[in-house]
Amino acid sequence: MCELTEVHAISTMKRFVDLTADETSDLWFTAKKVGSQLERFHSATSLTFAIQDGPQAGQTVPHVHIHIIPRKGGDFEKNDEIYDAIDEKEKELKQKLDLDKERSDRSMEEMAQEADDYRLLFL
Repeated sequence: MCELTEVHAISTMKRFVDLTADETSDLWFTAKKVGSQLERFHSATSLTFAIQDGPQAGQTVPHVHIHIIPRKGGDFEKNDEIYDAIDEKEKELKQKLDLDKERSDRSMEEMAQEADDYRLLFL
């Protein structure tokens, strides 16, 4: 299996189903722009976009995020192995950062400011 390179387009909401229409549109628009840049940077030929919406779907980080993964031919023996790789990365992240102990939530204002700052990079 190849080394998994991924970036997340992130929302402040816990579940995808809780997003407004505008937030959903913004999230996917962002994922599209980031994906386009990643595909070019990694000389990839395709992208995998994945969302795990809720703990029973494999969501280990309690906010909406889209996994954006540049893909190349033969990067996985079987194409669906990508999902096992995503699960493994999520487990590694959860072990490194015990969300119940070490994580403190940022304010909505802090996250909005960061989003505004990053948005300027893509205008």
